[in-house]
This record gives sequence, structure tokens and C-alpha cells, in this order.
Amino acid sequence: MAGFKDLKGQGHAPTLFMAFLYFDMSFMVWTMLGPLSTEISEALAAAGHMMSAGEKATLLSLPILSGAILRIVLGFGVDKLGAKMTAMMAQTVVIVALLTAFFMGDGITYNALLLVALGLGFAGASFAVALPQAGQWYPPKLQGVVLGIAGAGNIGVVIDFLFAPKIAEIWGWASVFGVGAVMAIVTLIAYAFLAKDAPADVYTARPKKLKDYGKLLKDRDTWWFSLFYAISFGGFVGFAGYMKVYLMNTYQADMSAFGLDILDESNVKVVAGYFGALCIFAGAVLRPVGGAVADHLGGIKSLYIFFGTVALLAILNATMTLPFGVAIFVLFLIMANLGMANGAVFQLVPQRFGKDIGIMTGLVGAAGGIGGTLLIKTLGWSKGTFDGYSAGFMIFAALVLVALAGISLVKTRWRTTWGVAAGGRI
Repeated sequence: MAGFKDLKGQGHAPTLFMAFLYFDMSFMVWTMLGPLSTEISEALAAAGHMMSAGEKATLLSLPILSGAILRIVLGFGVDKLGAKMTAMMAQTVVIVALLTAFFMGDGITYNALLLVALGLGFAGASFAVALPQAGQWYPPKLQGVVLGIAGAGNIGVVIDFLFAPKIAEIWGWASVFGVGAVMAIVTLIAYAFLAKDAPADVYTARPKKLKDYGKLLKDRDTWWFSLFYAISFGGFVGFAGYMKVYLMNTYQADMSAFGLDILDESNVKVVAGYFGALCIFAGAVLRPVGGAVADHLGGIKSLYIFFGTVALLAILNATMTLPFGVAIFVLFLIMANLGMANGAVFQLVPQRFGKDIGIMTGLVGAAGGIGGTLLIKTLGWSKGTFDGYSAGFMIFAALVLVALAGISLVKTRWRTTWGVAAGGRI
């Protein structure tokens, strides 16, 4: 089983670290609207705009959707311009979006927020840069743990939920975007000095044309991986983005009592951030573990375990009114298994499409973003239509079961064709 100790003497450690840091910072920025959803809603209400459940879902899902589309664009950029140049250009756009929100402050309109959300999509698209940049430096047998480390930048959303509500409480919601802009600038400078594209003797770039994307889209395995990642990463980022809205709408009284009794917090929005961070942390930190487990058991068997657990827990949450403590534990386990499933999917992708990893990271990553967008919109629809989230969780559980059925359909073919010479466990 490949582990962290096996990385010694392999690849380029500074690039792997910066890929993680760049993705961590980008993921924090990408999901920033989620933990600030209540504060922004209150600011818009004070200015005369009351957001509906549908408008909230649209605002929270827009960075996810634009990030999904832009992952394809940046994946193309990785092949044409190199990962480093592509990352620096995207990060510049993100910084502009953050500064726009900061300087507009309470005077910002809903439409202006939608434009900021579009700009933040460039941060979400960093996935299509950070993972291939790290993976290009390392051999197939280490792809699970390497891409797991780079992808653990998902932990950025945990930082959001821990600190953004508190910063907003003290200095106002716009200050969070100012802090984010400063951190993004510092990260950009460090990245410029430390990160490197893999040299030709380690990885040979094969620039693609649009027809090459079309060719990969004709490969049925592209669609299978897209489905699996739409469930795993889409579920993770969708629940992460909507977590605060869900907790505030469902367990506000419980969190208020808990905060006053245990955390000594009078602001329930801050308490919601803490519980959201707890659940999201599980998925973010366990992504490398999922990759390592997949290296040992094989990606297919690992996905059976992770997806099966998620399906059961989602059905439980949809069919029962769970006490607050139990609900938090269930959400924690759902996010943990989704995070590990992310690592398992990307233990398989480089083995199947190693020569096209830049494009495939963009395509599959885009599917993940689209999955997250649909989940947020589904949860918003469920709340607006039924004044609850049971329907949303049940729909998600059904899609996870579809993914499990898909794994059963492809496992034999994968193991007896490309899996034979893949270089890792399938």
C-alpha cells in the first residue's frame, strides 16, 4: 500500500506542497458564499431585497457551476500553456472578484453578487490545474496518495466555516472578502516562486485540440468517471456550499441552545459555521486516505464501500427526523465517505487516462461541479416546494444507487482490459 513515506525521493515536494496550498486557498474562496449566506441575505434584506429559497440556491450554486465549466477551459490551458501559467492567470481573476465584493460592501446588489460568484468560479476550476501539476511529477503507483494530497485542499472550505462567520460578526461580511484577497495574493506570490511544471524527462506535454476533447467524450469510460465524480465531489461540494443554509433552516433552535450552553456563543450563525466546519472537515481531510485505501484495495472495491455507506445514510436522513446530535453525526459520516470517494475516483482516472490527465481532470472535474450545482438546486427546490429537505436527500440517495449500479456494470471490463497494464490496483 503506497503511503506518504513512499513519496520520499520521488517527484518534486515544493510543487506538491504548492499544489495543495493553491487548491486549499482556491477552494476556500470558491465556497466563501456558503458560510456567509445568512449575513449576505440579511444585508440584501436591509437594502430592500428579500432573497427567496430559489435565489439563495442560485447564488450559492453559481460559483460551483461556473467552476465546473471553467475546469474544462483550464484543463485545456494546462495542456497549451502549462499548469503554472494557467494557475497564475486564474488566480488573478479570483483576486479581482474578491476585491470587488470587498470594496462594494453593503452597497452590493444581488446582480453584482452573481457577477462576483462567476469570478469565484475560477477558484473552483483550480482543481483542473493543481491535480495534474502534482500528478505529472509522480509514477502511477503513487497517483492515489499524490492526488489525494493535492486534492486535500478541499479543507479550505473548513477554514471558511470556522472563521468567516466570526470575522463577519466582528467586522462585517465584506471584510471576509478583503481577508480572502490578501491571502490569495500571498499564495500567488509563493506559488510563482516555488511551483514548477514537470520537465520533459519526467512528463511530456501533449497539447490537445478541441477534437481531442471530442474524442475523449466519445469514450464511454469518460462518462462513467464523470458520473462517479458528479456523485462524490458533487455531493461533497454541494453539501458544503449549502450546509449553513440547511443547518439554519433545520436546527437553528438546537444550535442556539448548544452555543449558549457549551460554546458561549450568542450568534447562532457562528455556531452554525462551527458545526458545518466539523462535518466538512471529515470529507476534506480524508480525501488522501480514500486515495491510499484505493491504492491498497483497488478503486472499484473502495467506491462500493464509500458510495454504499453514503446511500444508506442519505436514506436515513431522508426518512427519519433525526435529533440534532445524531443528524450532525450522520452528516459527518456522509461527508467523510464522499471525501474518501473523491480520492478513490482519482486513483482510477490517471491509470485509465494517464496520457490525457490534463483534459480528463478538467472533464471529470467539471462533472463534479455540475453535480454540486444540481445538488444545491435540488435542496433549494425541496425546501421551497415541501418546506423541508427529505425529498432532496432521497433524490441524492437514488443517484448514489445509480452510481453503484454503474460500478457493477463496468468493473469486469475495466479489470480485464486497461486495468491489466495500468500499474496500480483496479
